[in-house]
Amino acid sequence: MKTAYIDNQAFEIVEGETMLSFIRRYKEKNLVPTLCDAPNLDPFGSCRVCSVEVALEENGAVKTLASCHTPVSEGQYIYTNSESVKELRKNIVELVLTDHPLDCLTCEVNGNCELQTVAAQVGIREVRYPEGDNHLYKTKDLSHPYMTSDLSKCINCYRCVRACDEVQGQFVLSMSGRGFDSSIIKGLDQSFMDSDCVSCGACSQACPTSAISDVFQSKAIKATDTTRTICTYCGVGCNLEVATSNGEILSIQAPYDAEVNQGHTCLKGRYAFKFYDHPERLNSPMIKRNGAFEKVSWDEVYEYIASKLSSYKNEFGSDSMAGISSSRCTNEENYLMQKFFRAVIQTNNIDGCARVCHSPTALGMQRTYGTGAATNSIDDLKDTNCIMVIGANPTDAHPVTGAKLKQFAMKSDNVSIVIDPRRTELAKYATHHLALRPGTNVAVLNMMMFYIITEELADASFIESRTEGFEEYKKEILSINIDKLEAVSGVDRNQVREAAIAYASAPNAMSFHGLGVTEHSQGTFTVMQIADLALLTGNIGRRGVGVNPLRGQNNVQGSADMGVQPHQGAGYLDITSHKVNKQYNEFYGVNVPMNIGYKIPEMFDAALAGDLKAIWIIGEDVVQTDPNTQKVIKALQATDLVIVQELFMTETAKYADVILPGASFLEKNGTFTNGERRVQAVHKVVEPIEGSKPDGQIIVDIMNKMGYAQADYTPDGMLEEISQIVPFFAGISWDRLGVNGLQWPVAKDGTDTQILHKTDFKRGKGLFEFNSWEETKELTSHAKDYPYILTTNRELEHYNCGAMTRRTANEQILSDDYLMIHPEDAQENLVNEGDYVCLESPRGKVDVKARITDEVKKGVLSTTFHFPEIMINNLTGDIHDSEAMCPEYKVVAVRIRKSKGKFKPQLS
Repeated sequence: MKTAYIDNQAFEIVEGETMLSFIRRYKEKNLVPTLCDAPNLDPFGSCRVCSVEVALEENGAVKTLASCHTPVSEGQYIYTNSESVKELRKNIVELVLTDHPLDCLTCEVNGNCELQTVAAQVGIREVRYPEGDNHLYKTKDLSHPYMTSDLSKCINCYRCVRACDEVQGQFVLSMSGRGFDSSIIKGLDQSFMDSDCVSCGACSQACPTSAISDVFQSKAIKATDTTRTICTYCGVGCNLEVATSNGEILSIQAPYDAEVNQGHTCLKGRYAFKFYDHPERLNSPMIKRNGAFEKVSWDEVYEYIASKLSSYKNEFGSDSMAGISSSRCTNEENYLMQKFFRAVIQTNNIDGCARVCHSPTALGMQRTYGTGAATNSIDDLKDTNCIMVIGANPTDAHPVTGAKLKQFAMKSDNVSIVIDPRRTELAKYATHHLALRPGTNVAVLNMMMFYIITEELADASFIESRTEGFEEYKKEILSINIDKLEAVSGVDRNQVREAAIAYASAPNAMSFHGLGVTEHSQGTFTVMQIADLALLTGNIGRRGVGVNPLRGQNNVQGSADMGVQPHQGAGYLDITSHKVNKQYNEFYGVNVPMNIGYKIPEMFDAALAGDLKAIWIIGEDVVQTDPNTQKVIKALQATDLVIVQELFMTETAKYADVILPGASFLEKNGTFTNGERRVQAVHKVVEPIEGSKPDGQIIVDIMNKMGYAQADYTPDGMLEEISQIVPFFAGISWDRLGVNGLQWPVAKDGTDTQILHKTDFKRGKGLFEFNSWEETKELTSHAKDYPYILTTNRELEHYNCGAMTRRTANEQILSDDYLMIHPEDAQENLVNEGDYVCLESPRGKVDVKARITDEVKKGVLSTTFHFPEIMINNLTGDIHDSEAMCPEYKVVAVRIRKSKGKFKPQLS
């Protein structure tokens, strides 16, 4: 044991830690004051307020050192509060204050200002030096919907610059000038709005004064309560600290002790919360009568729904009804929704919005490993040497994880491979960018596998001990036509070879994939290839490796875990198994059906055929987000009873017969499961708005109304029930989750699992299964008349259909969808930047603004789908993944022409 001394008292040291961290492990946090130090930033040593005296022996000669970046060594004697150190600190802070406005009483962070706190701590009662004139800045920057600055209050601690660099990796902020003239600038000395700021707020949270802040005054002390909860947007699962007063949400910050996001979040998590009390929130149940919605009581709507559903069950049978649950709802609510349909309605016609994004992930990984979830944690980036990101743009769609991946890619010793048709932000930093043609993932991955085998880089011992099917797989791989695959993918074989060698040669390699993998006709096969790539190279079962899907919505993983799918019940149990059926029957107290139910596309087909009489949709705007919008509309119009449970009057809600006003994530308790299998507690911040109810309670009320006894919705009660039927939730309870949650599977004693498949796979051995590349029918059928390929993407500022983010100030930052078009394609079609382009597919047409960029290849177009005014899904078709029926959003055959103006498609 190595020791050092704090004020002559011996303590054990940890190798490599700084003096400041050593002191803070054993003493109160504020024993040594700091100004330039922050929990999520590297040591910097600019302010020197943390100075201590250090001797090599007790009462020996001392040196004065900055404790924040000086390593502690064995035998050192550290003196934290000698008279000379206290005088030094006081003098430093006095000098800072000479050029700082002393308007504390009117400052937004009065009482919560670190400079103010440190000044008091070092004993300043007056400033002996002449007062400065705050010579650099006289006006505030209020140009941005969220970010503000008053740089007269800047103390040049560099914390904002370092947060922008080290946490977000955006490099917007920097220090300009020298000496007394040094100052923080944004971009090329621009405003926040004109700079490349991504509004993550990392600089605002890092600033020790109010030099950089936000419109919510997040560091102010007006709040009376702070609640820890989980973000509602993407699958990263960021922890949030929500400040409230008198039932009003004031601001959101990111807790530093959160294992998922370590004091960071994106502009959606931190700032896009004002939708919760937006005037357009639905605030009463409604029934459509004579073509118009009428507000009714909860009792009346419950009676109406129960009567209708019971009559359909009696007259047409249970399979005449279907449900679509929501990945934005909690685990408990999703569990209740599937239980309602299986135990009360007695049909397996239950599916969820995970169908339209990651169903191929679950199926592909289940086929290969036996478990359809991330094998590792994002924290494993600390232990990997190579990342492969395929079909994902995480800096926009999963921003906090994206920032970590970007930080990894920017380090010269690391290897990064990006496989994507677009030159995404991450691709700009990648060691290898394989810019393939949309729809050719299988072709490129088969080429990679070919080169790994022919270069003798396969892990023979791992393959022999832990896999099956390799010899037949190898035979098929070695017989592929490299010339053909190089031609169809548009990627030079040498580029593929170099990337394959880099992945296979790395001591540890991790893969990450997104919707650019799954939303294809061969999505499941691509996921299986990614999983096989890990098997081939032994990159599975330890830290720093594995296959890690980037989940699109906040609870995509959880909704599938809870059984929101027509072929598997809660816990991924096979509903066609007699053993499983008996288990469900006994647990639910009724006979649960064994036949596989409708997937979402099949629900719409059944509606058009007259076989579907009722559909209950929770939190999913299928008219805007599902493919082939006009078909979806016709299907809803053909269904006798459409129940929509929502926050707002979405495009889908307009076609409802019954509307149920649900609650936002800020108004309920429960759990979300993020992309790394981490089950985290969602805590109610405010009460549901008047007239609405938590979604889980609505489902419980209907269950009871229809004669099935179900206790009122509580997270602890529901988790107790779930833990008895979902094997990997066996040890999860509300009280055990704590602030950072648990990663399933969780044993009955509460032990969770960070890494899957350490010694074996759930299916026994990992499976190699070859699948050859095939062109999608979308192109073989339509490419002649529709020569361009349209693919879809997300933007940082908005989330999915935009129902929430468009009702926040995010709409001021990005107010419209746009089309990315290559300069040569634009020139050939006489299109200029900002012109409207008419996109036409075999299903319909839309007009969208052009953004001319070489980030897409010639012949490839890319657009977002956040705004209902555009309705991009009027263009998408009925081609789905061949195995999981996930829509093929990423390959749409279109033709283009310059438009005279904006065409708004008719929705009915």
